[in-house]
Amino acid sequence: MNALNRSVLSWMCILLATPAFATGRASPKQDSAAASPPDAKHYAHRCQGHTPDRGIQPQGTLLWGTRQTWREGAQDGHAGSSVLVSVDLGGEVSKANPSITALRLDKGHLEASPQPSIPLVGTVLKGISSDGKPVEVALCGAEPSAEDPSMVWYRIEAWNPVAQEWENPCVATPRVPDPRALAVSGVWDVSGAHHDAQGRFTLACENGVISKCITWGYKPWATRDGLSLASVHQACTRMARADYCGDGRSHTHDGTTIDMYDRYGMLVRTTQTSVDWDPNRASFEAAWAPDGATCLARTRDGRALETVLQECPGRFRTVAADLGDGDRCVVQRVSVSPETYLLRNRSYGALHGTATQARNP
Repeated sequence: MNALNRSVLSWMCILLATPAFATGRASPKQDSAAASPPDAKHYAHRCQGHTPDRGIQPQGTLLWGTRQTWREGAQDGHAGSSVLVSVDLGGEVSKANPSITALRLDKGHLEASPQPSIPLVGTVLKGISSDGKPVEVALCGAEPSAEDPSMVWYRIEAWNPVAQEWENPCVATPRVPDPRALAVSGVWDVSGAHHDAQGRFTLACENGVISKCITWGYKPWATRDGLSLASVHQACTRMARADYCGDGRSHTHDGTTIDMYDRYGMLVRTTQTSVDWDPNRASFEAAWAPDGATCLARTRDGRALETVLQECPGRFRTVAADLGDGDRCVVQRVSVSPETYLLRNRSYGALHGTATQARNP
C-alpha cells in the first residue's frame, strides 16, 4: 500500500470468552490472600524475569486491556470489570521507593515529582480495581515509543492477591504475550465513558482500545488545527469495540477487519486493494461520536439491527441519512445530527446472518 496514504487498516480482535473455573473451596494459598507479606519480601520479587517481544503489532478490543479478575474469570467483551482501572498520581506513591512522593503525567509519559530526573523503574504505585479494591502496581520497564519519543510504554506488574505473586495485569495474546501499557490522563468507567479525575490516570494496556486508538494517531493530549483530539480518541474507543449504544457493550468478533477515517483527514478511507483489505467487499457501517454511534447502516458482527435498537430503546430512530461518498445510514440518533460524527468506518458485510471475518495471520 502507498506509504503516503495515511489510511489505517485496523484489525479489531475481541479475546474470545473462556469458561470460568468451577467454584469451590479456595486453596490455603487463596484463603490467605488478604494477608500481605512483610514489605521487604513483598517488594523483592517484583519486576522479575521478563523478556519483552516487540517484533509484532498488538491488537485488541477490550477497553482497558486488563484482566477482568484475578480468579481467571471469563472475558465477556462488555468490559464490566477490571483488576486495574486507575492509578494514583500523588499521596503515598511508593513504599518501595520512598524518594518519590508523587508523579506528574506529561502528555504520554510519567515523571517523578518534585525531581523529574529520578528513574521510575521499580516504583510501586497505588491503583484501584473496578470493584473499588486497592491494587499495587509496579513500573518494571520504560520504553520510549519509536514513533513518538515523548510517549513511553511501561511494562507493569500488579500484586495478585489470589496467587500471592506479582503478575502482568494486561491480557496477553499469542501476538503479544507480554503486553505493555501507556499512561493516559483520566479514568474510564464500566460504560466506556471517560472522566477527568484530579490526581488519577489510567494505565492502558496494549491489547485494549484506549491504547490502540492512541497508536492509530488519536492522542488525547494532542491537538489538530487547534482542536483537542480528546473527543476523537474517545469516539475511537467506541468505534473500535462497535459500542453503538455508548454503554460499553461490544458488537464485534475476533479478527474483524475495519477501515476507519475521520473528518480531519488524519486517517482517510482506503481505496486500494491489498492482502489485508478489499474495498470492493466493504460497505459503510457507522459514524461515531464520543458517546457512541450517531448513525448506523448495519452491525459489524452480523446481528439484526433491531437487536441493537432494543438494547438502547429510544436512542435511535429509523430515518435514513446520507453522509456523502457512498456512506448512508439506515437509523440515526434521536436529536443528534448524523453530521456531528468525528469518525466513520467501513467493514465487510455479513453473509447469511454472520459476520464475514478476516483472521489475523
